[in-house]
Amino acid sequence: MYTPRGKLDRDALIRQYVPLVQRLAHHMIAKLPPNIELDDLVQVGMIGLADALSRFEASQGVQFETFATQRIRGAMLDELREGDWLSRGSRKSQKDIERAVHRLEHRLGRAPVESEIATELDMPLAEYQSMLNRVRGTQLVYLEDMGGGSEDDDGFLDRHAADAEADPMSKLKDQRLRQALVAAIETLPERERYIMGMYYEQDMNLKEIAAVLGITESRVCQLHSQSIARLRAKMRSH
Repeated sequence: MYTPRGKLDRDALIRQYVPLVQRLAHHMIAKLPPNIELDDLVQVGMIGLADALSRFEASQGVQFETFATQRIRGAMLDELREGDWLSRGSRKSQKDIERAVHRLEHRLGRAPVESEIATELDMPLAEYQSMLNRVRGTQLVYLEDMGGGSEDDDGFLDRHAADAEADPMSKLKDQRLRQALVAAIETLPERERYIMGMYYEQDMNLKEIAAVLGITESRVCQLHSQSIARLRAKMRSH
């Protein structure tokens, strides 16, 4: 889009890509605790969009939407890194659920049901489900992994950034990780597997998934957190 003077119409492009920012924010908010506001993520995402417009060069051979998506997500992650987005108590709860799932799977030889996980955690089922809502930030890779732990450690994004010179062994390891993750997803209970597919493959948000399954958005959130805990337990060795 260009102005009558032949210059790039930034305002028109920003308006065009506002839905992209909103979609990315909706997708990310589902992984974050309830105290994170959607409007705050959208606002930060708009800054990332403006940054993408100022930095984009068509000669790079990358479509603008692909480039903008990276800058918008990056802006959101940077903002979350700077704040204490997940309390220490919530982090502990995440790890407690993950360890309980790991112990039960080893003991039972199958995926434990919710009531069994609650019993393993020595709490009523309703309290466990409430915990799942509180730890909505559960992810396969924790956000602090992306930021790096010390000056001597590379962050997750640094370790996994696209590198044209990447050696074949690194690519092989990444392929094995992906294969292990796919295999782990196949072991999830059926409804949780559906949720993961709709969320990550079909890019549906929690509200849309809830409508498809005929359950509440809160219940989708619980099952999403639980399925991620299951996957983290299985992916420990990777």
